[in-house]
Amino acid sequence: MAQFIRLHPADNVVIALSDLGAGAVVEGVTLPRPVPRGHKIAVREIGAGENVIRYGQIIGAALGAIGPGDHVHVHNLGMGAHTQDYAFASERHPQPAGGERQFMGYHRFDGKVGTRNYLGILTSVNCSGSVAKFIAEAVEKAGWLEDFPNIDGVVPIVHGTGCGMSGKDEGYETLHRTLQGWARNPNFGGVIMAGLGCEVMQVASLVGPDKLRGDGNFRHMTIQDMGGTRKSVERGVAMLKELAVDVNKISRKPAGLEHLVVGMQCGGSDGYSGITANPALGHASDLLVAHGGTTILSETSEIYGAEHLLTRRAVSEEVGQKIIERIRWWEDYTAKLGGEMDNNPSPGNKRGGLTTILEKSLGAVAKGGTAPLTQVYKFAEPVTERGFVFMDSPGYDPCSVTGQVASGSNLIVFTTGRGSVSGYKPVPCIKVATNTEMYTRMSEDMDINAGDIITGVSLEEKGREIFESFIATASGAKTKSEELGFGGAEFVPWAMGAVM
Repeated sequence: MAQFIRLHPADNVVIALSDLGAGAVVEGVTLPRPVPRGHKIAVREIGAGENVIRYGQIIGAALGAIGPGDHVHVHNLGMGAHTQDYAFASERHPQPAGGERQFMGYHRFDGKVGTRNYLGILTSVNCSGSVAKFIAEAVEKAGWLEDFPNIDGVVPIVHGTGCGMSGKDEGYETLHRTLQGWARNPNFGGVIMAGLGCEVMQVASLVGPDKLRGDGNFRHMTIQDMGGTRKSVERGVAMLKELAVDVNKISRKPAGLEHLVVGMQCGGSDGYSGITANPALGHASDLLVAHGGTTILSETSEIYGAEHLLTRRAVSEEVGQKIIERIRWWEDYTAKLGGEMDNNPSPGNKRGGLTTILEKSLGAVAKGGTAPLTQVYKFAEPVTERGFVFMDSPGYDPCSVTGQVASGSNLIVFTTGRGSVSGYKPVPCIKVATNTEMYTRMSEDMDINAGDIITGVSLEEKGREIFESFIATASGAKTKSEELGFGGAEFVPWAMGAVM
């Protein structure tokens, strides 16, 4: 096994692939001090203020002189000034057709296809969250779901907002869009919505004139109208049992891969993320797009500094400009809240070897492969264009996935280097480990090991493995997070605006 890797000929740092002690020799340079795996090593003199290069891209500037063999990290590397050449739509390359592949899914009335067949209990406000859980518990205790083998279960969706907020600002519109999107996600065969009755986020507004779902598999109520908790629970259970009769009639049937919509995430990233799991996922993304499917890249605050790699692949300058508009929005948003876009990576990211947001973003963007960027969406907006798309979101993983599910994702894939654990009912989540050590230690939570790329497996082989896992999981194979029962606490709408 190699002790280090150079990612681009222009790089003035290499990455340690194992813990290296003082005296180790890297590209003819002797290390004066130990360097942990995943961290950067200077391979030549880097002057104070000089740019540090990884992936052939600027990841920051030296805070002082850095000698050959020095460990390059937070003590001697900072952001520095950085400008990007957006070169809109200059590097878009059409994907070749990928052939015809299918998965076994649940066909819905609107032409979408689910990878799971759940009953959902959505809540308009935190005040109805406990009742939603009581309804789900009552169904489980009653045991009648066993009579409906085509139904995967009941999912209560609770959150901490819906009231104490403005009824007309961007925060309200975002939550409204998110709840409607979840009600329409193809992995729900039927949904009931429970409100309290007096909240800002009114159930009647969410239901709207189109009744949320055109298949009729939707019911709603408020606790106040029902006459309290007990009556609401009884009514909720009755509604679900009524819906279950029709939802159970739907069984898995063949569907083309154009019906797969995969939300792509990375969390607990490390120095390996941009070397192994993320570019392998990028290859899988390209394969799915070539088969007519859709992949969604998100986490706007974690593409900051690498957005030029997306604008160049945009199908048009108009689409590329939407990325920049979102970046500018975020710069204004964080400034108003007393934050800054450069306030990243997290402590765990830094322990794994990532130093600046530029470095983290360059690795994160690798999840998007090479396919043209066909469209850019706001958080939780319905995705209507096929291919590789971007959805605006925070970098906070549960929140970002919440938006992707609202946008129509029927599958999530999540790369992690430190070992993130989570799941996102009703949507299955495939976990990809960036390094073998963590995969071995947390094998009960990880689905795929991309760490073996370091020891000889090609990015293309691993990308194909991830792609095949898309098809198997979409067809019903359970992920590790599903087997562990995750999905009850990961619905996190993007809370913006004042709490009143």
